[in-house]
Amino acid sequence: ALRDVLDWDDYAVAVAELTSAYVPPSVDVSEHSAPGPLGPVRVRVYRPLDAPTDAPGLLWVHGGGFTAGDIDMAESDVVARELVTRASAVVASVGYRLAGPATRFPAPLDDVDAAWTWLSERVREFGIHPARLSLGGCSAGGNLAAATASRLVDRGGPHPAALVLGYPLLHCPVPGVEIDGVDDLPDILRFGLAHNIDVMRAYVGRIDDLPADAVPGSRHPEGFPATLLALSEIDELRGSGELFAVQLRDAGVPVRVEVAAGMPHGHLNIPPVATLPEVARTLDAIASVLAETGS
Repeated sequence: ALRDVLDWDDYAVAVAELTSAYVPPSVDVSEHSAPGPLGPVRVRVYRPLDAPTDAPGLLWVHGGGFTAGDIDMAESDVVARELVTRASAVVASVGYRLAGPATRFPAPLDDVDAAWTWLSERVREFGIHPARLSLGGCSAGGNLAAATASRLVDRGGPHPAALVLGYPLLHCPVPGVEIDGVDDLPDILRFGLAHNIDVMRAYVGRIDDLPADAVPGSRHPEGFPATLLALSEIDELRGSGELFAVQLRDAGVPVRVEVAAGMPHGHLNIPPVATLPEVARTLDAIASVLAETGS
């Protein structure tokens, strides 16, 4: 399906063709604004059509290399709708500030942190059980979610019920792993050393003396909640997720690792269709984690 993909436009066309039959679930959607240190932070809340009570909740953070992406992309909007439907959950997606020449670390992280505080103070308003609010994100969003979890450990809470990290970037440099088929991917889906250097330069402004909150895999994860690592098999960032799983286990944190067979980085940015069952399997794994909170 990706054989002729050379750029992001080609990729968008390929994904659209693969998922042309997909119809997103109908859910209740509302727009909100959380106060942040740099100004308001956009938060979009997705809820079941029947007003929930004591539901599991999730603050969800999209990816995009810190410099791209938004809450309208499939990795945010489609994932939220699917999790509402699959787990009878409430999902809040964060429209954090993107990194750029005038917006560096910790601005995106501060926005996610502020959104977490805002949502945790309003769980009853949205029908979320106070002990069932989780935190998660994909790729760069997984980095921001893990870094927010570290801050919460330092502050003493409120702690997430669970942490969900989809193919996260948690280390710099990223540990190498042998991956059959990765050389067949288009360059836009590769995450070699040069790409990761570019990502960290764009986020922090440098690659030396990186702050621990910018590379949360450099911190000891003691005190983290039970964590799901949802990884892509054909993805050079898989090494970061696999190393973090070891770090979590060494710290005594319950960890579950799910690897989407045959899928490249960013597979949750592809809507679930029958021809790509691993996307749905990942969504079901996340839904099961949310459903089990508070049990």
